Amino acid sequence: MVDRRRRPPVRVSRTGISRTGISHPGNMIALKQNRYMKNLLFSAAPVRVSRTGMFEMFSASRTRVSRTGIFFFLIFVPVWLFAQNAAVKYPVDSASVEHAGVPKGEVLKFSFDHSSIFPGTTRDYWIYIPAQYQPGKPACVYINQDGIQWKAPTVFDNLISKNEMPVTIGVFVAPGKVPATNASVAQDRYNRSFEYDGLGNAYAKFLLNELLPEVEKQKASDGRIIRLSKSGNDRAIGGSSSGAVCAFTAAWEYPAEFSRVFSAIGTYVGLRGADRYPSLIRKYEPKPIRVFLQDGANDLNIYGGDWYKANEMMERALSFAGYEVSHVWGEEGHSGNQGTAIFPDAMRWLWKDWPKPVNAGPSRNQVLSDILIPDAGWELVGEGYGFTEGIAANAKGEVFFQDIPNAKTYKIGLDGKLEAMPLNAKKASGTCFGPDGKRYVVAGATKQVISYDADGKETVVADSINGNDIVVAKNGNIYVTAPDGTSNPSKIFLIKPDGRKTVVDLGLKFANGLTLTPDQEQLYITESASHWVWIYKIQPDGSLANKQHYGWLQVLDTEENAWSDGLKCDTAGRVFVASKLGIQVLDQLGRVNAILPAPPSNGQASNCCFGGPDFNIFYLTCGDKVYRRKFKTKGVNFFEGMHKPVNPRL
Repeated sequence: MVDRRRRPPVRVSRTGISRTGISHPGNMIALKQNRYMKNLLFSAAPVRVSRTGMFEMFSASRTRVSRTGIFFFLIFVPVWLFAQNAAVKYPVDSASVEHAGVPKGEVLKFSFDHSSIFPGTTRDYWIYIPAQYQPGKPACVYINQDGIQWKAPTVFDNLISKNEMPVTIGVFVAPGKVPATNASVAQDRYNRSFEYDGLGNAYAKFLLNELLPEVEKQKASDGRIIRLSKSGNDRAIGGSSSGAVCAFTAAWEYPAEFSRVFSAIGTYVGLRGADRYPSLIRKYEPKPIRVFLQDGANDLNIYGGDWYKANEMMERALSFAGYEVSHVWGEEGHSGNQGTAIFPDAMRWLWKDWPKPVNAGPSRNQVLSDILIPDAGWELVGEGYGFTEGIAANAKGEVFFQDIPNAKTYKIGLDGKLEAMPLNAKKASGTCFGPDGKRYVVAGATKQVISYDADGKETVVADSINGNDIVVAKNGNIYVTAPDGTSNPSKIFLIKPDGRKTVVDLGLKFANGLTLTPDQEQLYITESASHWVWIYKIQPDGSLANKQHYGWLQVLDTEENAWSDGLKCDTAGRVFVASKLGIQVLDQLGRVNAILPAPPSNGQASNCCFGGPDFNIFYLTCGDKVYRRKFKTKGVNFFEGMHKPVNPRL
């Protein structure tokens, strides 16, 4: 097989592909059905694109779609897109026009066909290399979905020349497709919606781990190597329609990798979950992202939602949550005309004050304000563990946690120093301190509940319990969750102070963490194999009644459940739940009011507690690491007795 990528670059004439662009719902441009054109667009050979060659995708003029050409779009164009209003004429920014004397970069075309994240896909991508770029300093990066749009290379030439944006290498990538075995009788699989419309980190990982390293393997036509900055402050990402959602999602998932987002006619509607963004943005602790939004009042209003209203909701949510956001609303439909017109100003705004970093602003979310201390972020306590869990504080505020696989228990002193306890922890998981001052644990290796006094003396409290988590009430009653996989019903045990144990509930799908309400009248239990936190009324004899769903947790787009784990209450009655999404903070009515993303680790947030002398330091076990963070709020200690929280907001 011939390696076509080794062929010399082919110069594309102005008429060759200047009006084909990259397929997009707003791009109604015909592509001639002939062998030369097909080979040109999907060849693996590098192609040098003429200055106007790919820049007319979203021009103000419209080109009629031929009946045969439509089948060569990278996606099929739905019929309803032809019902858009007539194009609006917008002023042309000087930066969108070529000027004599302005150094011109070059655009090279390549193909990529060995993705492990999107297996079997092939796609074209283009690299814009500015004339001012020198390999001695890594360049800033702008990544655009759906290939070259907005007359971007010309805009970049002009803005870079005037120092209105930094020296930036552009990467313009088409959506992937899985080619049919026999194109004459079968259709390709078009991956655009799957890659672009869904939430989750898959596409961002594709860019970071596959495409950008591939870009750095290429060279400019004069031999300059390509070096891209790895700093998120030096990276911008953009797109239109589904490509805009894709760009925002990449920054949302990896704000440390992408800090500047250009979104035109964004598809923040109910196609693959992007309609959830306005709610999530309001709940999440703000991320350091700067966002420019554009849409038109006559954008689509179809089965998936209302595009214009969805973009308005995005802008309002971002403003509410303290993000640096700018927007331009027009009158047009699902078209790139206005996006092309305002792209230079969008770039000026996104790159303003560079290299000053983009910072997260203060959210108007009252729960976040009540919890978080400005500039008090996560601090690493320890790392290198097998799997951390079972974290709890004693009456002094000293914190203990378990490294389950290595059967070790660690103590964090009031001075912040960490020490390993001189004992075999028997692969203990759940941990809680009782009113007697003893530390109670669920020992997985021996299937026991064990207590340790202040001198480390060990006492078996209960046998034959394949338990997971534990909570001890002021009256000495102990509750233990005992899951049996995600399919078999879990058991909830009650162990009385005299050692008697009974099963007080049966049926949850992987019952995991549990805790009491501050007044110790009710019991919360997380059901890991669903998105629910359950609540029970504790009867005078310790049995459970009035079982019902309580907390409705947010779920990652890539998961079927929230995998909620440990949970704790603060004195205001809020419930802090460790989950795959991070720490979900619920009010007393079971509504998620706030979400704190978990800090980096090799796993998910697994358990939490409040410690320190004032019990206002929030500790989090997270995979191989343990973190802490100082809060405004304080945790509830059940060994101190009942605490009546404030009345809930109904």
